[in-house]
Amino acid sequence: MSDSKSLHIVKSAMFAALILVATFIIKIPTPGTGGYIHPGDAFVILSGVILGPLYGGAAAAIGSALADILGGYFIYAPVTFLIKGICAFGSGYIFRSFQNKIKKDHLRVILCGGFSTIIVAGGYLVFELFIYGKGAIASVPANLVQGLSGLVISSLLYPLLITRVKKDY
Repeated sequence: MSDSKSLHIVKSAMFAALILVATFIIKIPTPGTGGYIHPGDAFVILSGVILGPLYGGAAAAIGSALADILGGYFIYAPVTFLIKGICAFGSGYIFRSFQNKIKKDHLRVILCGGFSTIIVAGGYLVFELFIYGKGAIASVPANLVQGLSGLVISSLLYPLLITRVKKDY
């Protein structure tokens, strides 16, 4: 295995752990839904942006699903794996695809956050419709706040993290 591939795997594992901790440790309960808002989505977005679609998607899927498993939200773990993996994969893809059209990295991170917000709110709505029926609509505002908080936090953290990543590597 090449040193470059090993470094990507290590960075992915570190992002998965960061996503797990940011999701599991810092929880703001959402009234009426039984769920919570957390800063983990910011690192889901950043994993895709910094690591790229494949490694970022894997890190986000694993870290987020582990947070659900450890937090007792077992039923959500498979769908979280899928939704957060898609968020990070899409963020990585969008960030790179728009590189020539949108020169400012910061604006591309915001675009990735918008994509992620739509996937989180829509993905969980579809899943919860099967479980709760029309009552699932009640979770949409909390999921939008969740996604938007991820957008804001990732936008604030990106300049700090990317400066550090470029400096170290």
